[in-house]
Amino acid sequence: MLAALVVASVAVPVSGAARPTAVPAPAPARLAPLTAASPAALGAALDARYAANRAGVVAAGRTAAAHGDRRRAAALRAMADPARRFLSFDGRDGGRTAEVFGDLAHAGRIAVLVPGSDTGLDRYGRFRAGAEALRRELGAGAAVIAWLGYRTPGTVSPEALTPGRAQDAAPRLRSFLGELGAIRPTARTTLLCHSYGSVVCALAAPDVRAAAIVLYGSPGAGVDDAAAMRTTATVWAGRGAGDWIAEVPHGRLRLPFTTLGFGPDPVSKEFGAQVFDAGAGGHSDYLKPGSVSLRNLARIVSGPAPSVRAPAGAARHA
Repeated sequence: MLAALVVASVAVPVSGAARPTAVPAPAPARLAPLTAASPAALGAALDARYAANRAGVVAAGRTAAAHGDRRRAAALRAMADPARRFLSFDGRDGGRTAEVFGDLAHAGRIAVLVPGSDTGLDRYGRFRAGAEALRRELGAGAAVIAWLGYRTPGTVSPEALTPGRAQDAAPRLRSFLGELGAIRPTARTTLLCHSYGSVVCALAAPDVRAAAIVLYGSPGAGVDDAAAMRTTATVWAGRGAGDWIAEVPHGRLRLPFTTLGFGPDPVSKEFGAQVFDAGAGGHSDYLKPGSVSLRNLARIVSGPAPSVRAPAGAARHA
């Protein structure tokens, strides 16, 4: 198993080279922290933040067009729609964003989505569609934040087998959640972590305040068990019956220069997470409208219910 990981890390080193991270973009403007706003003025402060980031999106789109990258320019034109709301935006190095769905200033429940591999400005549509679907499922009084705050690895790349990108991302996620907790201290916040994003969340977990952390479609979390995440949040895990990630070896090989693999399967009994029924879907189907997984993820965000837990033995055949 571990030999296979080593072979994969050597056999596919060129996939990362195809990632469109070299498209230039201007540096984002420095923005006043939202924590400087009083609770009564938070709505106005958020509107100002959204407007400033929209201007950044427009500037990045112009730069991409001048560079000759029509695909990136088209993606950024769509993001510049006045109805879109970004808490943060940086068009450099493949792109970093945090997009809000719902009324963040008044939301009592907040879900923060952390994506896995191959998520960037040029492939943002699926990530956004999932956030929109979850927001609709949650109904009134909830907000969803699609946090693309790190350079995700390629699905078929050495980086997807090691924790390096997650180690870089974890401090960014902690900082983001710290600011979010400061401006919305009474809201119930849940981290929803897909695929490689579950490694990011597990590394950030000891220093974040959240009601629940959900690992779904996970190759492993980079820790031995849920207790090793050192969090007061309830840790949930789920995997669809059609998800190919079930075939990924669950182990870790420590080498002098890196670690390959992410350890035990989060849906295993030994890991110690609360296992929820993720239905029959595949790796990209967890937030699909009408799915069992979407319905149960929304229940966890709203507050765990006994019906969310998978039947006995579900983790074995998921």
